Amino acid sequence: MELTRITRKLSRAVGGLSFGPPVSHVYNPLDYARAPSETYLKRFGRSGIEALWLGMNPGPFGMAQTGVPFGEVALVRDWIGIHDKVRRPKREHPKRPISGFECQRSEVSGARLWGWARDRFVTPEAFFARFLVWNYCPLVFMEESGRNVTPDKLPAAEREPLFEVCDEALRSFVAQLEPTLVIGVGVFAQTRARAALGDSGPPVKVILHPSPASPLANRGWAVQAEKQLAAMGIDLK
Repeated sequence: MELTRITRKLSRAVGGLSFGPPVSHVYNPLDYARAPSETYLKRFGRSGIEALWLGMNPGPFGMAQTGVPFGEVALVRDWIGIHDKVRRPKREHPKRPISGFECQRSEVSGARLWGWARDRFVTPEAFFARFLVWNYCPLVFMEESGRNVTPDKLPAAEREPLFEVCDEALRSFVAQLEPTLVIGVGVFAQTRARAALGDSGPPVKVILHPSPASPLANRGWAVQAEKQLAAMGIDLK
């Protein structure tokens, strides 16, 4: 399938990049969690969707564990229906172990996003008939302390080659999926999508990121996201 070919190429490309301090560990779930990641794309990726939802990069208790964007373990396993074997990264951070679908920590952003999808659409088939969720960057960056480092905080010398390969992969994804819209889940993803796709791509919109670090999201993410979706013409009824 073309989407898995794109992600394998992206995985090889980011695997050849180097990152220095303060980053001490880098996880690539497209590699060690390839099985569930590719199951997700093969099962739900199709052309002609209404919108591609684009996140920033994996969270340590979401896609880092399950290979699925915003992949809160319980929702990926019990609602989306994916529970494939996850290997361990070659170099694992002692404070951020990968236990795959045995992980007991919840990814708040993923619980909000996929929990909303479950509550609104009832079945994953109904959601994925219209949408697909993916991440712009596939890598997780951590400091020695275990603290997360987002891609936008990397030095320019590391950030620019990373963005180059991620831009290319996003363009290939959009060419395959042919979405009517690209929806950045947060401003970073919106900005990168606009930079990668330019004026020739589909319109790029934005919704509030469901992160618990966002005071706005903590005041009812689902209600606010639905208002933003309605404003861009997406009918959820």
